[in-house]
Amino acid sequence: MLTENSLVARVDRWLNLLAVGLAIFGGVILAAISLMTFISIVGRELIPFGLSPIPGDFELVEVGCAVAVFSFLPYCHMHKGHMTVDLLIAPMSDRVFNFTTLLGDLAICGFAILIAARLWLGLGEKMSYGESTMILAMPTWYGFALSIVGAILFAIVSVFMIWKDLALMAKGGRVA
Repeated sequence: MLTENSLVARVDRWLNLLAVGLAIFGGVILAAISLMTFISIVGRELIPFGLSPIPGDFELVEVGCAVAVFSFLPYCHMHKGHMTVDLLIAPMSDRVFNFTTLLGDLAICGFAILIAARLWLGLGEKMSYGESTMILAMPTWYGFALSIVGAILFAIVSVFMIWKDLALMAKGGRVA
């Protein structure tokens, strides 16, 4: 177990705070696009009464869902929320369990860094091309810019989780 005042524990608290805040932001975005979708569907059904759907609703849902997913990733990884197959590994020794967990965290870290890097490059391309959505004429880079925040925090959290795993292993504990 890590001590309360260790550097790893302090970084853990700060990253968890950021991850929780970003996850709440993602939840608000998801709730907003759900409400907007409901309003748009009702508007479609009530066209004879003078209402109408929200223009570009699917464009906003597309961007909102991407932002929400990237907002949830850091929190999910901080709390080991990714799917694991522990059926064979859980009953094994702490050493084997820790090694397989570390391998999984290394793989996730590699993918997180790759995703953040590619999203960053995509953001630059979208900004330089001036591409926009069909109905709202909203620049497509908006979604990339909001998503990159979650992707970068996910990459940072992934590196931290490897550090945390190694610190726990050094103390002889089981990585949970």
